[in-house]
Amino acid sequence: MKTRYFKPILSAALLAATTLGSVSCINDLDISSIDPQSSSSFDQWGAFVKQYSMLGLTGQKGLAGTPDLDGQDEGESGFYRTVFNCNELSTDECIWVWQDNVDIPQFTGLSWNSSSQRTEWVYVRLGYDITQMNFFLDQTEGKTDAETLQQRAEVRFLRALHYWYFIDLFGKAPFKEHFNNDLPVEKGGKELYDYIQTELAEAEADMYEPGQAPFGRADKAANWLLRARLYLNAEVYTGTADYENAKTYADKVINSGAYQLCDDYRLMFMADNDRNREAMQEIILPIRQDGMKTRNYGGSTYLVCGTRTGGMPYMGTTNGWSCIIARNALVYKFFPNKDVPMIPEDVDVPAQADLPNDAAIDAWDAQYGVRTVDIIAAAGDDRAMFYAGAGGGRRTMDPSAINSFQSGLSIVKWQNICSDGAATSHTEYPDTDIPLLRLAEAYLTRAEANYRLGDTNAALQDIVTLRSHRGCTTQPVASDIDEMYILDEWAREFYLEGRRRSDLVRFDCFTTDKYLWDWKGGVKEGRPVSDIYNVFPIPETDINNNPNMTQNEGY
Repeated sequence: MKTRYFKPILSAALLAATTLGSVSCINDLDISSIDPQSSSSFDQWGAFVKQYSMLGLTGQKGLAGTPDLDGQDEGESGFYRTVFNCNELSTDECIWVWQDNVDIPQFTGLSWNSSSQRTEWVYVRLGYDITQMNFFLDQTEGKTDAETLQQRAEVRFLRALHYWYFIDLFGKAPFKEHFNNDLPVEKGGKELYDYIQTELAEAEADMYEPGQAPFGRADKAANWLLRARLYLNAEVYTGTADYENAKTYADKVINSGAYQLCDDYRLMFMADNDRNREAMQEIILPIRQDGMKTRNYGGSTYLVCGTRTGGMPYMGTTNGWSCIIARNALVYKFFPNKDVPMIPEDVDVPAQADLPNDAAIDAWDAQYGVRTVDIIAAAGDDRAMFYAGAGGGRRTMDPSAINSFQSGLSIVKWQNICSDGAATSHTEYPDTDIPLLRLAEAYLTRAEANYRLGDTNAALQDIVTLRSHRGCTTQPVASDIDEMYILDEWAREFYLEGRRRSDLVRFDCFTTDKYLWDWKGGVKEGRPVSDIYNVFPIPETDINNNPNMTQNEGY
């Protein structure tokens, strides 16, 4: 199954260059591809499954071979990996080590342009997915049986989610609601904002009640949480704040009673998070992943393998890519006094051959308190899932340049290990589902909304509630709660989950000197950049192929 990749890019992809297929990603489905341009048949269930599979897969063969999109690197161009890169690699949370890779220096220092390949990848992927959704909705229009109405509501939710990514990343979208030969029109700002909230409002009634959907499908709580996210960012998108509605819809999620905060943070990012009841009680909408049935180079493979290197303990995978490390700014969110546990400089680190197994690495690391459990204890916060030990080589917190995987602490939040410590049967490609929406977001959304509405005590209450489930040994008091504390708490809770850029933009910290971090602006100490980088450019290739699209200011 492929999209014929005409001259770049989205104008063609949205024009009708799409074929429909599906893959086995939910339960044990085995569904053959369908080409609407050459076949009169329409497998409704297969087409419906495709809508969810696009969140975590890139084609029909898993790793590579029959991609959704011709003309792109299949491993790089999946939904989750593309939005993750845009929302994480440009922020204070992490850095891509291999600075000679395409667009990476520009993402590290916020200096991309309209020819950016990574910008193009996310733009095309979002448009392709929307095209598939439009096809499904056109094919099922007019059907009134309960199952179809429910499926249509979920697909409208997924389409609204994709348009949310468009407005958040680009400030506008190449907009279409039907599968036809018309060029997309430009829709942005309040017009696109109003469309997204209307779609979600209209879809809500036919979606599952909160907590009643099969794991991996969206329910009303997912709908409400996306609306809360939209309203929380209303001032960014429209110029007019709407914190009241952000609070209202966060309330609806929390007060539904269908979800509960997990008392063991790590469980939500482990290989059995689709079977562990404690983890599942917080996860509202996951992207399903399976090391056999959904093999790909994006998704949780990217998150687990990208944050490991050979020689690290408890790898959970045979693929250590040595790519993603923590920026200092993220680590200091947990260690504001910068007293991070590290191997003393005068101690020689053993060679990898001298630490042949996990037990040996653990024993050596324990004497210096640099294991993940030690860092968590020192931080007094279960979320401080970093590794600073000898496995994979000595780390540093003060590199003069980003030139190796050891140029920062390792992040071990994402794991392909089960909650009982056992390895999975799929050690090459992870089984770990990705919590795309989870309950903690509702608590922090309500806390931020209340703070901005002047109710600091209510904000404090939600933050304390959340932190009490995260093993935090200290709690803030009302006088601690300000903008930067809340922004830091968003990072502590959601780092490496693909949302950080959006939060930084909302707090007016992404481009300005209000907040600097290491390598922002391309220098070690950080510096402000032009505010044009608060949105990404429309790819020049689409500007050239669709006269309806205009470029964002400054590009």
